[in-house]
Amino acid sequence: MTIFQIIAILLTLTAMAAYVNKRFLHLPASSGMMLLTLLLSWTGMAVASLGWIDLSPVRAFMVGIDFSNLFLHGMLSFLLFAGAMHVDLNELKKYRVVVAILATAGVVLATFATGTLVWAVGHALGFTIPYLYALLFGALIAPTDPVAVLSVLRDAHLAKSLRLKISAESLLNDGVSVVLFLILLNLSLHPQQGGGWDLAEIGRLCAWEGVGSIVLGLMLGGAAYGLLHGIDDYKTEILLTLALVAGGYSFAEAIGVSAPITMVIAGLLVGNHGRAFVMSERTRKHLDMFWELIDDILNAILFALIGLQIMVVPFSQSLWALGILAIAATLAGRFISVAIPIHVLRPYIRFEKGAVRLLTWGGLRGGISVAMALSLPANPYKDLLLGMTYLTVVFSVLFQGTTFGPVARKILRKDGGARSISPPISPRISPCPSEKTSL
Repeated sequence: MTIFQIIAILLTLTAMAAYVNKRFLHLPASSGMMLLTLLLSWTGMAVASLGWIDLSPVRAFMVGIDFSNLFLHGMLSFLLFAGAMHVDLNELKKYRVVVAILATAGVVLATFATGTLVWAVGHALGFTIPYLYALLFGALIAPTDPVAVLSVLRDAHLAKSLRLKISAESLLNDGVSVVLFLILLNLSLHPQQGGGWDLAEIGRLCAWEGVGSIVLGLMLGGAAYGLLHGIDDYKTEILLTLALVAGGYSFAEAIGVSAPITMVIAGLLVGNHGRAFVMSERTRKHLDMFWELIDDILNAILFALIGLQIMVVPFSQSLWALGILAIAATLAGRFISVAIPIHVLRPYIRFEKGAVRLLTWGGLRGGISVAMALSLPANPYKDLLLGMTYLTVVFSVLFQGTTFGPVARKILRKDGGARSISPPISPRISPCPSEKTSL
C-alpha cells in the first residue's frame, strides 16, 4: 500500500467520524473521534470473530503505519507549535514558578508514585512486574497530553489563570517525561551495569536536553522573528513557520536535545513577539486560521488512529485487571504530583478553589503515552505495559475528557468558586498579546 493510499484511508475515516461526532454526538473532538473509531474497531473484531470477515489486512495496515514514529517524529512537532503559539507569554510569566514545578518535579513525582503503586498493588494481586518496568510505565503515563488537554479546555468554564496553568504544563512536561523515560529504559536494558550511565552522565543528559533545547528554541524562534520582520506577505510567513516546525524539530532530534521543548519555546516566541511586533493584522488572521486548521486536522487523525490501535494491541484476561489498577494508580499519582507542590507553594502563591482536583481530573493522557509504549524494545513486559497504557489513555480521553466540564462546574460551585468560572475560550485563537485578552 502506498503512502498516498494510507493517507487517503485515514483522512476518509477521520472525516466520516468528525461528521458523525459534530452532527449527532457533540462530544469534545478528541473524545468523539476516539469513541467512534473504537466502536468501528470493536464492531470489526466482533464480526471477524464470527468468521464473516478477515481483519488481517486491516491489522497489517495498522502495523504498517508505525504510530510511534509517525507521532513522535512528525505530528507532535506541529501540534506542540500550534498549541504554544497561542499561549500568552505575558500571562504565563505570572505563573512560571507553578508551571515549571508541575512540569518538572511533578512529572518525577507522578512517575515514582504511579510506578510504585502499580508495582506494590500488582504484587499484592499476584502480578509480578519488576519495579523498573513499573517505573517505566509511570514515566510514559506521567505526561499530560497537550492535544487532549487543549481540546477539552476549549469548552471548559474555567478562570483564565487555571486554564493557562493546565495548558502550559501539558505543553512543557513532555520533554521531561521523555528524558526520564530514556533513563529508566536504559537502566532496565543494562541492570548489571547500573544502566550503563553514571550520575554525571545522567546530569549531562538532563542539562543538554533541558538547557540545550531552550537555547535552540530561542535561536530558532529568534531566526524566524528576524525573517518575518523583513516581509509582509502572509503566504510566505506561513511557509516560514512551517519550515521552522519541520526543520527545527528534525534538527533538534539530530543533535540530541528535546525536540518537544524546542518547539514549545519557538512557538511561544513566534506567537507572542512575532505576532505582536512584526506581523500585520492580515497576517495574524491568516496565520491563526492556518494553524487552527492544521491543529484540528492532526488532532482528529491522531485520536482516530488511537481508536484504531485496539486491533493491534494484545489483550488478555489478566490485562483488564491490570488496566483498572493502572488507571487508579495513574489518577493517584497525578493527585500526589499536583497536591504536594501546591501544598508547598500555597503560603506564597494564591491558587484557585479546587485547583488540586481540577488539575488532577484535567490531566488527560493521549498520543504521547501510546507512542512511548509502542517505542519500547521487545521484552517480556512490553505487551503488558502497552495494554495498560492503552486502557489508561482510553479511559482518560473518553471518561475524563467528556466529564471534565461538568466536574469542574460542580467543584467550583461546591467550593464557592464562582470567580473561577468564565465563559469558554478557545486556547488556540487569541488576539495578539498587546491586546491583553489572549487565553
